Amino acid sequence: MKFPYTLLTSGDYTLKNVRLETGFEYDDQDVVRTKTDLFCVEIVKGHIRGVTENKISANAIDAKGLLMLPSFKDMHIHLDKTLYGLPWQALSPKRNSVKYMIAYEQEIIPRLLETSIERAEQLISLLQNYGTTYARTHFNVDPTSGLTSLEHLEQALQNKENSFKAELVAFPQHGLFYTDSAPLMKEAAQLKKVGFIGGLDPYSIDGSIEKPIDFTVELALEYDKGIDIHLHEIGKSGMKTINYLIDKVMENSRLQGKTFISHAFALGHLTDRETEEIAEKLAASKIGIASSVPFRGTIMPIPLLRKYGVEVVIGNDNVQDYWSTFGTGNMLQKAHLIAELYGYETEYDLSRTLAFATQNILPLDEQGGRQWPKTGDVADMVLVEASCSAEAVSRMSSIKALMNNGKLFWKNNDSF
Repeated sequence: MKFPYTLLTSGDYTLKNVRLETGFEYDDQDVVRTKTDLFCVEIVKGHIRGVTENKISANAIDAKGLLMLPSFKDMHIHLDKTLYGLPWQALSPKRNSVKYMIAYEQEIIPRLLETSIERAEQLISLLQNYGTTYARTHFNVDPTSGLTSLEHLEQALQNKENSFKAELVAFPQHGLFYTDSAPLMKEAAQLKKVGFIGGLDPYSIDGSIEKPIDFTVELALEYDKGIDIHLHEIGKSGMKTINYLIDKVMENSRLQGKTFISHAFALGHLTDRETEEIAEKLAASKIGIASSVPFRGTIMPIPLLRKYGVEVVIGNDNVQDYWSTFGTGNMLQKAHLIAELYGYETEYDLSRTLAFATQNILPLDEQGGRQWPKTGDVADMVLVEASCSAEAVSRMSSIKALMNNGKLFWKNNDSF
């Protein structure tokens, strides 16, 4: 997809007729409606200068009564190896294991790298079409591609720097020791632009839980990085890996709040009591869970994890690639799917579910007090064709404009 917006302004300016949520309306104790009103929002040097009474001003940009929401964040995606931008290709019926897919990647990566910059940009434009201005993206580190995936991804991100931001995860997709990726991972870990050290199914790929986790922890500590481990394994090996990582993080407090387990499907195959016990441990160690939605037959205990204080972040993961063809790039759709999966149907619950698209930034607090936007906030937001957050989630409402660090982009073919 080509970039679907036109840059309207990048300086200091005021938006008028901005719809903001102001509170909840109750019937007895139940929230039945979200109240909104129109305001002026002043943007100065990429931040919110103020939110004031709506006034008619010839100099202000008209937001036309559109709802302003925090811009969306995709917290688990692979921008470096999409098939998006190439002809349609469904999954191979031979795709029956991660090791098979590693061999397949070794075969096709050299050819994909020839156009990976252009296709990464197209995928970013798709995300932006749906209101996403930020992503945590993994990039392959493996003997086949070396650090070329990173180099190409960096170029794509540089080309999109006015409208998009990202944090980078060095990801040993072919295993740390299953292939000779450990030296490359150490090289990647030394780069300032890399924020996280990744990992992949230590037991099933590398034949050990301890050796890969210890190596990852050592890199993270030595170079002051976070950790984000892909863990698809279920059963004993999956839970042993989770518990071993918890122990390592508890031993090294610098990793607390900076460590994530992506997918963690083992958590979806426990008894209620077992889930509560591991949720308590994850919360105590400040290890978060990052994943996509839905979960291919596994019902993840997201409500219980959040109840115990575990940070849960969501992303698209795959968008038309050779691992999955179902990702749409739409974070509102992810929030919508979570609402469907867990029965979040009321006005209040739907409004809270928006947090999965915005990485926990919500316009209203739990009591209905306005908490966003406020003076000093970074001006990252979207204008949505919806009356409130609940409607935006339920109907996956259209994005009409997005703002990145105060730079306002308006959707092409929409008048302004």
